[in-house]
Amino acid sequence: MGQIKIYGVKDRLNPIKETLSNVIHSCMVEALGFPPDKKFHRFFPMDKEDFYYASGRSEAYTVIEISMFEGRTVEAKKHLIKILFDHVNSELNISPQDIEITIFETPKHNWGIRGLPGDELTLNYKVNV
Repeated sequence: MGQIKIYGVKDRLNPIKETLSNVIHSCMVEALGFPPDKKFHRFFPMDKEDFYYASGRSEAYTVIEISMFEGRTVEAKKHLIKILFDHVNSELNISPQDIEITIFETPKHNWGIRGLPGDELTLNYKVNV
């Protein structure tokens, strides 16, 4: 299971939301074996005056937060991060300098999905990749 939040300056983020969502999801499928039909993304377009970031970043600065079940290997998560940087840069021309990715992992029992705790779900994909 994965839930993804994407933050950015609204004038830059709004026009690319659909493409960015597709890029992120294709990376999740490739790196972690997520099912193609399991896409849960939320966008947080922000007014420029509400989104502070360090110097050296541009208005394209984008934060991607990924919440998911624990169990993926360090190698799988590093692969996800690498291809996210690569694909967002090549498909949306956003420099890796303007992308920040954070992965949050929690035990399945900390999730509630379709009326059940996550550790009681029958999944159609592997978590331990």
